[in-house]
Amino acid sequence: MSAPLLTLESVSKVFRSGVFSRTQVPAVREVSLELSRGETLGIVGESGSGKSTLARLALRLVAPSSGSITFDGVAIHALDDRALRPLRRRMQIVFQDPYASLNPHHDVRTIVAEPLVVHGLAKSARAAEPQVRELLAQVGLGEDTLERFPSAFSGGQRQRIAIARALALEPELLVLDEPTSALDVSIQAQVVALLEELQRRRGLAYFFISHDLALVEHMAQRIAVMYLGRIVEVGPREAIVLRPRHPYTRALLGAVPTIDPEKRRLRVLLPGEIPSATRAPSGCAFHPRCERARPGVCDVREPELEGSPHAVRCFFPLDPPTP
Repeated sequence: MSAPLLTLESVSKVFRSGVFSRTQVPAVREVSLELSRGETLGIVGESGSGKSTLARLALRLVAPSSGSITFDGVAIHALDDRALRPLRRRMQIVFQDPYASLNPHHDVRTIVAEPLVVHGLAKSARAAEPQVRELLAQVGLGEDTLERFPSAFSGGQRQRIAIARALALEPELLVLDEPTSALDVSIQAQVVALLEELQRRRGLAYFFISHDLALVEHMAQRIAVMYLGRIVEVGPREAIVLRPRHPYTRALLGAVPTIDPEKRRLRVLLPGEIPSATRAPSGCAFHPRCERARPGVCDVREPELEGSPHAVRCFFPLDPPTP
């Protein structure tokens, strides 16, 4: 097998809670993941689980506090901005909110051409117009959009513009940070179909972040479940969806709505909410909400992530179903 395109090894990120504060906020804790070329790796979890921070770490938009990040054999975790610049062309991101990620004062030609101009591949937006037209056609937008501004478009159209901009440099890796969460359900389906088609055509690798497990189940070949900065379960899609081992994963799956009686899962109501990273519980972070937690074990020690290719972080995981 070929080497992974992206590797994160024991990556952690700790922030300070304020400019003058000494309080440490661990947003991501010792995450190890691999992403192969052309693969979609889904990262799922509730708000506050550390998904978006992990996305920015994967692209080195923020530097890790510890651990290593390797992109196509190059260790990028310690590189400065100048050394990272040539690699930026090969990894891009599509942000969650298409209303905030596009400059309202620029027309579409300028927005989509910006990466080409910044990286010296075109002298100006006007000079890059042939490439911009082709990119817009690939995302289903016509030439009549060139001189219009973001305010003239719907949310779904704006996200298509953002995707066209991300593709301008022909990247190999695309980080998708909740790319459909701000869109209507009917528009979400169109954007997902577009992303699938682009992946087939270009061989892109997707680092797909979402709180929607049903969407991740549809898009990803492998799924990693995050809780309070840690990966609690990771494995092939079928294993995670059909044979979840972690109680948190089972709860997320039970919350996915379905009208198919054969796909209905046991609904598990989790007490409370995900705790603040500044007040993380001792031991296993999930134990205050877990029906399987045992005093003297789960509240004292933190379990390791064990197993391959289906790994789970739990002292008392759910038994796999009998074949």
